[in-house]
Amino acid sequence: MMRVIVHGIGAIGGTVAAALALNGQEVVGIARGAMLDAIRADGLTFRSPGGVQVARFDCVDSPDAIALRPDDAILLCMKTQHTEAALDQLVAAGVTDQPVFCLQNGVENERLALRRFGNVHAATVMMPADFTTPGEVVSYGAPCYGIFDVGRYPGGSDAQDRALVDLLTAANMQSFVLDDVMASKFGKLLMNLGNIVRTALGQADATAIVDAVRQEGEAVLRAAGIPRATVDLSDPRRAEYMTSHPVAGAARAGSSTAQSLLRGAGSIETDYLNGEIVLQARLAGVEAPLNRYCVELARRMLREGLAPGAVTPAEMTAAMGL
Repeated sequence: MMRVIVHGIGAIGGTVAAALALNGQEVVGIARGAMLDAIRADGLTFRSPGGVQVARFDCVDSPDAIALRPDDAILLCMKTQHTEAALDQLVAAGVTDQPVFCLQNGVENERLALRRFGNVHAATVMMPADFTTPGEVVSYGAPCYGIFDVGRYPGGSDAQDRALVDLLTAANMQSFVLDDVMASKFGKLLMNLGNIVRTALGQADATAIVDAVRQEGEAVLRAAGIPRATVDLSDPRRAEYMTSHPVAGAARAGSSTAQSLLRGAGSIETDYLNGEIVLQARLAGVEAPLNRYCVELARRMLREGLAPGAVTPAEMTAAMGL
């Protein structure tokens, strides 16, 4: 059985690591700061609709603290703005042929990994999970914690994809092997374009604005010649395997973007979500003013220390020209 190294113990990485460890899988986590200290001291508290469990697994602060094995599978679970530094750590630690799986939003991580390693895999992650308190993650998905699409990058699939899918599914994360997983990831990208909008508006109704931003994103991807997305909000697998449920003692913090702002993380991933649409628009010679506004808004929120809900719908629609 492969050993799983989870690089980045946040909402997604923490849920994956906890679920695997609680199912008897050998896991090594890579974390930092208060999260690392908490896991080492007391394990990782894992809250879900089914109750509260404590997952215990080895956790280190850097890949060079791990005696790497040929059967290791490395899961990247950090935000894209931290990926290059993480990949450089893996290079320095001596990673060579081990499979590197990008369990991350956006579509840039795989390209960054492929510059350094030849055995790169992509994973689309659909998992409602929170990390706001060191030593604790909350998964709101039920009956499964999440849904994953997994495949090789840039295309195809192999035995390592199937092995990881089997491990994830056995640990209550329903997973599928796809030969064209990047089409799935572009679909998830379109879904994530609304993250900064919903974060900035807080409790206000963001539906119309999010729809406009996504429609612009779809048009840009068509202009760029990128295949139509295969994952969307109507994905029938969600009803069968995972819908969001309440968790006792926890309140949903929102998207990964909202969680980063709430934790005061100092950065958010908008440059690699809406920013990907802006990049593709510039490469294709078209305009993407709505997504460009989203990128600029995220930067302003960071620069000015604005909290979620700091922008009104009227302000946003006026700035977007809607």
